[in-house]
Amino acid sequence: MEEHLLDRTSELEAFLRGVERQAYVMARTLTGDAEEAMDIVQDTMLRFSTRYARRPPGEWRPIFFRILVNRSRDFHRRRAVRSRVMNWFRDEDLPDPIETAPAPRGWDPEVAVADGEALAALEEAVAGLPGRQREAFVLRCLEEQDVAETAAIMGCSDGSVKTHYSRALAAIRQRLGEHYDG
Repeated sequence: MEEHLLDRTSELEAFLRGVERQAYVMARTLTGDAEEAMDIVQDTMLRFSTRYARRPPGEWRPIFFRILVNRSRDFHRRRAVRSRVMNWFRDEDLPDPIETAPAPRGWDPEVAVADGEALAALEEAVAGLPGRQREAFVLRCLEEQDVAETAAIMGCSDGSVKTHYSRALAAIRQRLGEHYDG
């Protein structure tokens, strides 16, 4: 019994190590916030380990990523409430610290502008998608999940995943305009 528990613990640790980076990238893409993404991944790992570690290992991946998507949704709900409150206290006269930061050495302004514009356009296009479309896009395109895995993670049917993903791609292509090459 004790040996089985040790095997399961090492199997769980290996699983979590195996999904950690992918989970971070996914959470970062879904939230747009690097620090919040780290917190979401840690929270997801803790919740998964305490509640679902006894499940068969074949079920772990969709459960884990479903928790991650739900934690990301919670982040957006909290941020919406927080922004309503903070808008009352916002001081519009403060300079943007990013805009006032010095440029790094060896910086080529033309390349930086082109890269920055394309990346900003993509980030804006993804951020502008409705939540379910953004989730489908991140899972299918960036995380390379198949339709069935994406459906399990999102908690919907395969057909819904296909619809959300197709609409997301169409909206991103339209928003990218000049930056989209195919």
